[in-house]
Amino acid sequence: MTRLFQTNELRKVTLLDGMWDFTPIDTNDMNLGQLSYAYKLAVPGCWEMHPELLTYRGSGAYRKRVTIKEKTSLRFVFKGVSHTAKVYFDGKLIIEHYNAYTAFDAIVDEAEAGEHELIVLADNSFGEFSALHIPNDYYTYGGINRSVSMEELKSLFIERIAFTPVWENGGWRGIVQAYVRNIGVEEQVYRLSFELGGKLMDLGEGRAAAGSISVSEATFDFSEAEAWSPENPVLYMLKARLLADDADVDDLIERVGFRAVTTKDGKIQLNGQDIVFKGVNRHEDHPMVGSAIPLQLMAVDADLITDMGCNSVRTSHYPNDELFLDLCDERGILVWEENHARGLSLEQMRNPNFRWQCEQVNREMVEQHFNHPSIVIWAILNECASDTAEGREMYKEQLEQIRALDASRPLTFASHHRAKELCFDLADIVSFNLYPGWYGDEDPGELCDLARGWADASGGLGKPMIMSEFGGDGYYGHRDPSRVRGTEERQADIIEANLSAYTSRPFVSGMFIWQYCDCRVTEGTDWLLTRAGTQNSKGIVDRYRRPKLAYTAVQRYFKGEAKQN
Repeated sequence: MTRLFQTNELRKVTLLDGMWDFTPIDTNDMNLGQLSYAYKLAVPGCWEMHPELLTYRGSGAYRKRVTIKEKTSLRFVFKGVSHTAKVYFDGKLIIEHYNAYTAFDAIVDEAEAGEHELIVLADNSFGEFSALHIPNDYYTYGGINRSVSMEELKSLFIERIAFTPVWENGGWRGIVQAYVRNIGVEEQVYRLSFELGGKLMDLGEGRAAAGSISVSEATFDFSEAEAWSPENPVLYMLKARLLADDADVDDLIERVGFRAVTTKDGKIQLNGQDIVFKGVNRHEDHPMVGSAIPLQLMAVDADLITDMGCNSVRTSHYPNDELFLDLCDERGILVWEENHARGLSLEQMRNPNFRWQCEQVNREMVEQHFNHPSIVIWAILNECASDTAEGREMYKEQLEQIRALDASRPLTFASHHRAKELCFDLADIVSFNLYPGWYGDEDPGELCDLARGWADASGGLGKPMIMSEFGGDGYYGHRDPSRVRGTEERQADIIEANLSAYTSRPFVSGMFIWQYCDCRVTEGTDWLLTRAGTQNSKGIVDRYRRPKLAYTAVQRYFKGEAKQN
């Protein structure tokens, strides 16, 4: 399953999820034709779930045989391969991709009828070739960890749709952009139409040059539309139809919502009303499935998050599976989504691959997840070198890139540099990762007041402020009246003290607890040695989603049951 709704009525789409052949490989000495596949692994899945591959880090080859009944062009869509991928069709390389957390596609023009071999090489090893994928405070699993599909296409098809809702003069309008791709050898003339909420719209005639993408854009009035909000998450099906030579050749369906996000007077507004984010940071991690979270477990996460009284989630520290974003759309859960970069020093940001790899993940994140009304904030570069002049230039470059791709959502980044931060003037929202009560004995309220002062003095004056990380370790089942560090009691005390401080301060526009669930981390040296059992144990629930004592503390504050000081 790739989405929670049907994305096509005309285009033939075959889901390739299931059991694939698999073998670990040495990429320095590899011949595709001589590979021997020793395993059958599930796709989506992570190879670490197999008892003989529990800690395997390196490269692996997946093989799947596909059959088509007639000559046609094929488009293979990979929702996620960790962490780099090379895809071969009948032994020919058709695509290479970097980054586990965004989708990519590969075109095979005019494939002959019959059986074909699809081979995917996945690699989750570390090295200078990867600037973003490093040993970190979460684990990068290996494998095809999100769904794969095969589409049969004409030479002209709709690659994607971008829908921007606009509230103006007391009514809703929609800006629709359709990207039509021509993989043929001649220019093609087409007509494009849309249906939204029973209303038909004709974008008229367009032309797509051979081997290029043509963009058709129009603005339509939808004054009768209902606004999307956490209380009323109304969604509409946007259906596009492509015609050439007076015949239907392709279609694409998206699901959209009407909502507007603004930042005014030091606060954040949704549809003109001030909002406060009450949320958690969530990693895609589970001991039974790794990062290949199935829909059933995503639904459990959404249920527990809302049961705690949360209205929001931060996708720390990478774009999330689109199925989870679909759930957030349906349930009215607000989403802060960010690119894939955590804790990089200036030296690491100087890696020659850093800029292009960030540019790619930023672009793919925004373009692929553009239509989700639940996503209300884009973010970049968690706890990187934003306290340096050279780092500032990279932050500026990336924020400008995302703003050019989507001007309808505010931008932020999570900083831990306190008074040394140099980039708050570049963002729309200032965000702090601070851990009073855990990494220090500071009072949460006093530290929050200091943070507001730091932001005001370093370019964030008048901007909304979010406490983007706070919390402490709590090992599930470790309860003791001493309330020492690591007990569930101490964790609950820390969370309660932080929430009491932040919910009582009107200048705080949001708080995201670190973190929703415990997660596996990379086994390593230096500070990673402090992660007992190679886990980050700051979850409000453990890796199996069992609530800790802090769970009820969160409920009291996020459901408004706690008394304010």
